[in-house]
Amino acid sequence: MNTNPLILFLRLSRPLYLAGVALFYMLGVGIARYLGLDLDWSVALAGQLWVTAMQLCVHYLNEYFDHPQDVGHTSRTPFNGGSGALGPGEGQLRPQVALVAAGTTLALMAAATNQLARTGAINTPVLIIMACIFFGAFFYSVPPLRLATSGYGELTTAIVLAALVPALGFVLQSGSMHRLLGLSTFPLVALTLASLLALEFADYAQDLRTNKLTLFVRIGWQQALRLHHALVLAGYALLLGALAAGLPAAIGLLPLLSLPLAGLQVWYTQRIGQGLKPNWLAVTFNGVAFTFLAAYLLAQGFWTR
Repeated sequence: MNTNPLILFLRLSRPLYLAGVALFYMLGVGIARYLGLDLDWSVALAGQLWVTAMQLCVHYLNEYFDHPQDVGHTSRTPFNGGSGALGPGEGQLRPQVALVAAGTTLALMAAATNQLARTGAINTPVLIIMACIFFGAFFYSVPPLRLATSGYGELTTAIVLAALVPALGFVLQSGSMHRLLGLSTFPLVALTLASLLALEFADYAQDLRTNKLTLFVRIGWQQALRLHHALVLAGYALLLGALAAGLPAAIGLLPLLSLPLAGLQVWYTQRIGQGLKPNWLAVTFNGVAFTFLAAYLLAQGFWTR
């Protein structure tokens, strides 16, 4: 077991997820570029700092409030089950480290907000989007709302990640919304929610033992699997609908290349539901991969056209 505090803190910070959310943010910036706007890179970087600081703050708070329930997790992977970095044992960080780190990231958010204000990038739409991101993310784990155990946390997280974060990247450049933003992000919201359910599938046994009332636990694994499959189908159906509604085909067809991974995910999770012994790393990795691949291909289309 690695007891290096820096390695443990890096694990606590979940860097893989930082890259994923940066991708969603750059999707919004890419749409602005595609529409011919002159990008202000100082604003784009300050916005990215704000988003990353917010995400880190959520990670640290989530770890702090969830670590007692994650003790002894038997199906933890790099994508689910918490980092396992906090606790009283050898090779773990004290839980208070997460609180200090969360406070530091809040200070970084304040600095990024100040920089955005100084450049004149903050207007009413930007403020509304930032407020929605903050409250949706901050109260995911933090009492009294603690959305993670309300049955609504997964939906709010999907909306924050796949809709509001790209919207922030776009509106910081444009000052207003555009229909291409909705056409691009609505399918990703459905796919992201499906990915979150895939992660909760791996956590299901532990969450049952600790009475952590995630959406997967609240509705039961059979209904949750059906919802997962329906959301995957809905995501690609919404993408086809977006193409019909005006999303350029040269851009909107690219995310369909992720469809084989999504089909594999539906098939494999269904087999697990029928009694197949699971490989949770495969479930969680592929459950995240098809959504991020779709987002990457969509963003690539806007950045290269």
